[in-house]
Amino acid sequence: MISRAVSTLFYFYYILIIIRIFLTWLPNIDWDSQPYYGIRSITDPFLNIFRGIIPPIGMLDISPILAIILLQILQGVICGFLQGLGL
Repeated sequence: MISRAVSTLFYFYYILIIIRIFLTWLPNIDWDSQPYYGIRSITDPFLNIFRGIIPPIGMLDISPILAIILLQILQGVICGFLQGLGL
């Protein structure tokens, strides 16, 4: 039960990151207005970790790809651990 809830939270975070990726393709977005500010404030702290490690290459920012890969690994480890506990 708890592992399913945690897995769902990971899924929603994946969706927010993907939405953030697509929104960066739109040049006229005002990132200081809602709902864009909310999406940015939720996803950017995690993405900035990877942006600090690997800077954008030209116009290509691969930090979301690395972030999603790490999230998938964390989801597998955490949910597997919770399922092993029977939660």
